[in-house]
Amino acid sequence: MTGHVTAPVAALADELPSWATLLRAPNPGPMTLDGTNTWLLRAPGRAGAVVVDPGPADEAHLARIAGHGPIAAVLVTHGHPDHTDGSRRLADLLGGVPVRAVDPAHTIGAEPLAVSTDPTGNRSTLELAGLSIEPLATPGHTADSVCLLVEHAGERAVLTGDTILGRGTTVVAHPDGNLADYLASLTRLAAYRGVTALPGHGPALADCGAAADYYLAHRRARLDQVRAAVAAGDRTAAEVVARVYADVDRSLWWAAEWSVRAQLEYLGLPTGESGGPEARLDQP
Repeated sequence: MTGHVTAPVAALADELPSWATLLRAPNPGPMTLDGTNTWLLRAPGRAGAVVVDPGPADEAHLARIAGHGPIAAVLVTHGHPDHTDGSRRLADLLGGVPVRAVDPAHTIGAEPLAVSTDPTGNRSTLELAGLSIEPLATPGHTADSVCLLVEHAGERAVLTGDTILGRGTTVVAHPDGNLADYLASLTRLAAYRGVTALPGHGPALADCGAAADYYLAHRRARLDQVRAAVAAGDRTAAEVVARVYADVDRSLWWAAEWSVRAQLEYLGLPTGESGGPEARLDQP
């Protein structure tokens, strides 16, 4: 969900890390921007690669990924369908390569992904494709969201999934998503000053920390707007959306309701569930 913020929230990266290749899926839309970013990671001179977020079950896209083999592993930043619908087919195309996610439901042929939860404590690090990959627990957009801190030869980047996008802001997908968790995750990511952000949608950003700062300020401003809407008499998420997101295309209000419910929950107020059918994040 991009809301009314449609421009990049930090300076764009001048170039990608030497070990990263972007394979964008052909699923553009209001929720996916230009399409889902599938990232191919491989240290220079290494044969095997790591795929992050297979994307949709688009046969041409998956064949393109497989064409960059050999692939050692597939990692998933979170379980939304625009990132995972192609996982099983890709694993088959690659001859049973394991797919690892935090959620066992999105893990294939391997143990779920272990994550680093405390920046000052024990770290969970993978050594794959000549790279050091540390999965960081960053719940909020979804309960299972992770970011991947990747390093090789002093060159670092954070693959942010949908926690930070390359353009606009993201939805907190209540009730699975949680705003308190999301604010804590953004605070954690704000520590990565000057580190490139490789997002799940949109262009790469030059500074993960700066983008996280922007997101934090944006969320706090939204909370103030929601407080004001409730004080003005709005009692349901739909009513709050109509006031706070009045400048957003109405076709996206269903997604804005998710974030508003998360904001109401964070403020200790009734979430005003509308009872409507659940929508997919990648729906048109």
